[in-house]
Amino acid sequence: MDEHAQEHPHPEHSAPPPVYSAGPSAAFFDLDRTLISGSSAFVLGIAAWRAKLVSTPQMVRDATSAITFRLVGADDDTSHGVRDRILGAVKGIHLDDLVALNADIVPKLLERVRPESRRLVEQHRHAGRATYIVSASPVELVEPLAKALGMTAGIGTRSRIVDGVYTGELDGPFCYGPGKVEAIEELARWEGLDLDQCWAYSDSASDLPMMEAVGHPVAVNPDPKLERVAGTRGWPVVVFSKRTKAVIRRTSQAVGAVGLATGGFLAGTRYTALRKR
Repeated sequence: MDEHAQEHPHPEHSAPPPVYSAGPSAAFFDLDRTLISGSSAFVLGIAAWRAKLVSTPQMVRDATSAITFRLVGADDDTSHGVRDRILGAVKGIHLDDLVALNADIVPKLLERVRPESRRLVEQHRHAGRATYIVSASPVELVEPLAKALGMTAGIGTRSRIVDGVYTGELDGPFCYGPGKVEAIEELARWEGLDLDQCWAYSDSASDLPMMEAVGHPVAVNPDPKLERVAGTRGWPVVVFSKRTKAVIRRTSQAVGAVGLATGGFLAGTRYTALRKR
């Protein structure tokens, strides 16, 4: 393909390039604002409040913390705050009561799954890859959602349970920031995955450790920091519009990666160049 063709592809007139895997691989999807629109924490919080598992003041505190984190971003202190908020939200709750909420939560989250993300999951699945949700949310929420989407599994935060009740302590890596890397590296050892052949999708700079751990990172509706990093490193950037069309920005270094990201969005898709900063 010559330089002109690379700069001005015509996806509406050509099939997407075939997707091959050179080794055991998987695709890892962040949940909030990547796989789904909005936040799963709000859906979980409202369901728990309606079931009288959390008080109204706690619901308000959790919502305020979530909004503050989204506006301010992540550093060591806010990361600890996210961890404490998630562990504190389930502390003292019976496992059976939390699991029972899935009958209400999972259908609501399925309604929020982006059509473009669903197509990406399907494309990876048809390419023979395992597909995983990787989220800081409780694994008891993430796993049923992954199964409902036909994905391989969900990787989420595991809380310690004693006599059927959550203690508010971790029982494994906190699946946030570097903790996501720890979780997928452990999975890779068990499943024989080659992380250099794996894909990771996220909207947030807090997921840079996970994206740097795989060979094919893709930024989805990225926050400003992640968009700057993606531009500098030549990562594909996928922007899903409100009309469920996708805009793919790319650098010439990311042609191969964009082939996969665009495969599910041929109708109504356009390309532009992402300038390296």
